[in-house]
Amino acid sequence: MSDESMKQEIREAVGAGARALVSLKAAREKLESARKWGIVDLLGGAFVTDIVKHSRLKEATACIETAKRDLQRFQKEVGDVDIPTDLRMEISSFLSFADFFFDGLVSDYLVQSKIADAKEQVDEAINYVETLMVKLKQAV
Repeated sequence: MSDESMKQEIREAVGAGARALVSLKAAREKLESARKWGIVDLLGGAFVTDIVKHSRLKEATACIETAKRDLQRFQKEVGDVDIPTDLRMEISSFLSFADFFFDGLVSDYLVQSKIADAKEQVDEAINYVETLMVKLKQAV
């Protein structure tokens, strides 16, 4: 592979990484919003609070799915570099059901815990992609 084609591959990888960062940061923003609504819910929020919180969770899930596709493209561009495409945001249907219909402190806490776990995974992926992109840019 020529030096110029290697630089082109790196530029393509950096572009794919930038797209992944945009979708990961959007997911982080939605998760943070859901976390805040979850705190309101823990402090005695009403049914409307549950609706808004779960709406944010649904939006975050869509962002995470986009981020997973973007990370897969990034991984393909980078080649054999190990990118964490294992992002999952799993709010089980039971927890969502329990949160809506039993609206108690325990179910609200469990949902908050899942939100925090998902946000931590997103933050780790952001850090990893940013670190790798710095290395890629240095290689150009």
